[in-house]
Amino acid sequence: MILKRLLILVLFTGCIGASEFDKAMDEYNKGNFVQALNGFYVLAKSGDAEAQFNVGVIYEYGKGVKSDMPQAMEWYEKSAKAGNANAVYNLAQMYVNMDESNPQRYERAIHWYTVAGEKGVAQANNNLAVLYQKGEGVNENRKKAFIYFKKAAEGGSPSGQLNVALIYGWGPNIIKDTQKAYLYLNKAKAAGKNEAERYITKLCKEEPNACKN
Repeated sequence: MILKRLLILVLFTGCIGASEFDKAMDEYNKGNFVQALNGFYVLAKSGDAEAQFNVGVIYEYGKGVKSDMPQAMEWYEKSAKAGNANAVYNLAQMYVNMDESNPQRYERAIHWYTVAGEKGVAQANNNLAVLYQKGEGVNENRKKAFIYFKKAAEGGSPSGQLNVALIYGWGPNIIKDTQKAYLYLNKAKAAGKNEAERYITKLCKEEPNACKN
């Protein structure tokens, strides 16, 4: 049950200040990252949340500029506070991936994962569940972890679907339900979680009745 570490890299293609935004997107897609940053930056300074997110992405990944984590976090936070769900998620990820010497990293990550989950980012609920499961930044609470895994699964997170299936099939402290395990394993497999296949094989060998349609 792995905490997904990938940040959302895809730029927003919004319509606020559409002509200038579209010009910046066009420059980005052509690989003219400095020109793209300049265009997004003007909009970001005026409060455009989507442009703020894109500025954060460019600084995070060093597209045409030197990677600058503090700058990325600053712009993600501006965008997050303006309501951009993907910026909220990326901000949480950056806190999780901070140096372990930072005493507030888990506290801030939990805050932003919670906000992202409330905004419909299913993977945020999965990652929040992992923190509760491992007791990182919070007291270990497997029942609460399961609640967040279930939210993630129902929101369409393949990781959440796989994790819920594993808990239903083999996890402690949850009423075993092999039919639900089979259901969620198949959802995870259909969503591209290839490792679900071996668990389906394992489950059907151990509990043949669970795999009957």
